[in-house]
Amino acid sequence: MGDICSYALDGKIAVITMDDGKANALSVEMIDALLAALAKAETEASAVVLAGRPDRFCAGFDLRVMMSGPEQAKALLGRGSDLLLKLFGLPLPLVIAATGHALAGGALVVLTGDTRIGAQGAYKLGLNEVAIGLPVPVLAMEFARARLAPAELTKATLQAQIYTPDDAVRAGYLDAVAPAEHLLAKAMDEANRLAGLARSAYKATKLRLRGGVIADIRARMEEDMRTLMNP
Repeated sequence: MGDICSYALDGKIAVITMDDGKANALSVEMIDALLAALAKAETEASAVVLAGRPDRFCAGFDLRVMMSGPEQAKALLGRGSDLLLKLFGLPLPLVIAATGHALAGGALVVLTGDTRIGAQGAYKLGLNEVAIGLPVPVLAMEFARARLAPAELTKATLQAQIYTPDDAVRAGYLDAVAPAEHLLAKAMDEANRLAGLARSAYKATKLRLRGGVIADIRARMEEDMRTLMNP
C-alpha cells in the first residue's frame, strides 16, 4: 500500500493505518493507497478498522494540491469523493479509530464509519470549510445530515463549529471516546463484534440505509464541483 498507508490482517479484521509522518493529508498518493487497501480488505477480511497516526487522524485534502490550480483541485476532489463514497458504502463493517485531529475532509472520513471511536485528548474534529472561505460541498452536507444530530447541523456546517472528542460524541461525529493507549483495542473489539454479523445481510442492509444518499450525491456531484470551482 506504500509508505503512507499500511495494511495488516489481524484474524478476520483488516487494519488500515494512515501515516504520512505529518498530518495525514488526503493526497493523491494517500487516496490511491486507501482505495487499494479497501479493495484488498474486501477479498479477505470480515471487517475493517481505519486508524491514523498518534495525534493526527486526517487533515483533509492536501492544500498544496488544492492551491496549485483549479484543474488540480478538481481532480483531487473528484478522487477524494470516490474514496469517501467507497468508505461510506463499504459492504464490510467499518470501524473508525480517530487517533487525533480530524478536520474538513478528515472529519468526513470519520463520518463514513459504521462505528466511530475517538481518542481522548485536546483534539479538534469538524468541518471548517466556511471558516477558511470555502462552501461546504454537497457530499459533506449529506454526510452531516446522515450522521450528525439534527440540532448540530447548522453549527457543524454553516457556522464551522469545531468539536473536542467529548463534544463530538454529543454532536454525532463519534460514538465513543477512549484513552489513546486503548483506542485501537476498543476499535478491534467492535470490529470483531460486527464481523460476527451475517455478511450478506450487513451488505444488503447498508445499501438500503445509505444507497439513496450515495446515489443523490453522485447525481449532484458535477454541478457541485462547478460551484466549488467558481464560488
